[in-house]
Amino acid sequence: MSRRAYRTLPTGGRTFHPRLMGTRGAVAANSNPSVNAGADVLKAGGNAIDAAVAASFVEGLVNPQMHTIGGECPMLVRLAGESRVIAVNGNMAAPARATPEAFRARGLADIPDSGILAAGVPAAFGALVTALRRWGTLPFAEVIAPAIELARNGFPVSEGLRNQHKYGIAPMQKRFESEWPGSAKLYLPVPAVAALFRNPALARTFEYLAADKDPLKAFYEGDIAVEIAKFSKARDGLLAREDLATFKTKIEEPASLRFGDTELFKTGFWSQGPAELQTLALMWQFDLKSIGFGTPDYCHLLVEAMKLAYADREQYYGDPAMARVPGEALLSADYTKKRAALIDMQRASLELRPGDAWKNSALLPERDRLAPKDWGPGTVHVDAVDAKGNMASFTPSGAWISSAEVIEALGFPLSVRMMTFYLEPAQHPNVVAPGKRPRTTLTPSMAFRNGKPWMAFGTMGGDNQGQWLLQFYLCRAAYGMSIPEAIEAPRLSSEHTPGFFAPHASEPNRVRIEPRFGGEVLDELRRRGHDLDVAPDWTEGFVSCAAFNADTGLIEAGCDPRGSKAECFPAFALAW
Repeated sequence: MSRRAYRTLPTGGRTFHPRLMGTRGAVAANSNPSVNAGADVLKAGGNAIDAAVAASFVEGLVNPQMHTIGGECPMLVRLAGESRVIAVNGNMAAPARATPEAFRARGLADIPDSGILAAGVPAAFGALVTALRRWGTLPFAEVIAPAIELARNGFPVSEGLRNQHKYGIAPMQKRFESEWPGSAKLYLPVPAVAALFRNPALARTFEYLAADKDPLKAFYEGDIAVEIAKFSKARDGLLAREDLATFKTKIEEPASLRFGDTELFKTGFWSQGPAELQTLALMWQFDLKSIGFGTPDYCHLLVEAMKLAYADREQYYGDPAMARVPGEALLSADYTKKRAALIDMQRASLELRPGDAWKNSALLPERDRLAPKDWGPGTVHVDAVDAKGNMASFTPSGAWISSAEVIEALGFPLSVRMMTFYLEPAQHPNVVAPGKRPRTTLTPSMAFRNGKPWMAFGTMGGDNQGQWLLQFYLCRAAYGMSIPEAIEAPRLSSEHTPGFFAPHASEPNRVRIEPRFGGEVLDELRRRGHDLDVAPDWTEGFVSCAAFNADTGLIEAGCDPRGSKAECFPAFALAW
């Protein structure tokens, strides 16, 4: 054995990232420029909400393959000294002309998954400024200053921005050249990794907003609204200036459930967040400690519980302002117990099985199920915590450069999240309608332990966001893992349920799984009937977290090495 070695013990059980701890503040996000912007704002006297807003504006600049300011930003906020969590509905709204008939008249069976016809009212800016006004401490011009400086003077291009599979600039080059001149002008020729990139149009947009005494009015009723409406009209879109002028950000009560000594908070049934609560409630019916993390029983139970919860998501979730959603029943203990009895621990279910929440019954009759006709056999996240215990969990997303053309005068594209709406059946809770907010994958998270604030966390990942987050939560709440241990633990996802995004496809019984669970686990899952798609390691996840211990004042942050390993974004976290 070497006499000079610094370590001779095995390292396989150790995490890549250390525990990042401090007492002053923490910020975790999907790039080091955004985390640094949040940290700078905190150190300048701002609070966690100021920091999260600053970081989110920078994320929309440096990771436009994942989010730009034309998109959405659902939020959860905890204010220092309070025992409640506040939800911000940062979801877009459909234009007044968005009806099933409007799309069918254009010969469409689904709302397109890209382009102007899927564009609704941008919601991220309204959510960010509303949060800043209500709970921040610094002026808007100061909080947006880091984004302006980076847009004007430039930032280094990351591997993810240039090369991310299906979403980066390089994979989008041909479409930019052939279809989207505004995008081509900004992003071509394809920049090299580490090249300095500038977005002068976005810098001017932000400067215009920062100079106005009412940035919300400037965006939704002023010159920005004029440019958006002109762009939409020129391309035969449905979005009009009146849609922007009437848009409002909603402040709401979150959905929540208790699990042991913890309580998990999610945004409402317009998001997929409550499906996480339903899944965890089903799993909590079993002896999770005896089952153990990462065992065949654990993986099987996780997948089968998700199938049931996400079948309910498909059947019932939608904009509660415009659809009847049996939220109380879906989260009730009695309904959960009945649904849990459907899980066969020895065999995977091949069915899509929503419950009858209106009648408190375990199974909905097949004739009443709303499975899409084809069912058969990008986002970022920002967490911030300050020394007083203010906590922010923001999930900016939408308006990706891969899905919509950049508005040349403004420097950003519009969100296409209307593609998550359905055109039929007419009674579906997520059918498109004027002013309606589409059901969304976006699902920020916040949790308390023993009635006290504990952590804010989230991830990117479309339909998989909720699945990855509930696994992180299980690792923390049920198995006592540290933040880096829980982030880096192997994960899986189910593709059994119809997807949010058009054409709402699914792969019944398909499980995408990281091989680090081990060959014996994978073999046993196959024996129980699961159709396994073995993913490359370090591709199922992208969780970030910021935590606060009210008893000790300790603050902690963590980010996922999968961000860089999967060539999506250079995730980063700071605590000091």
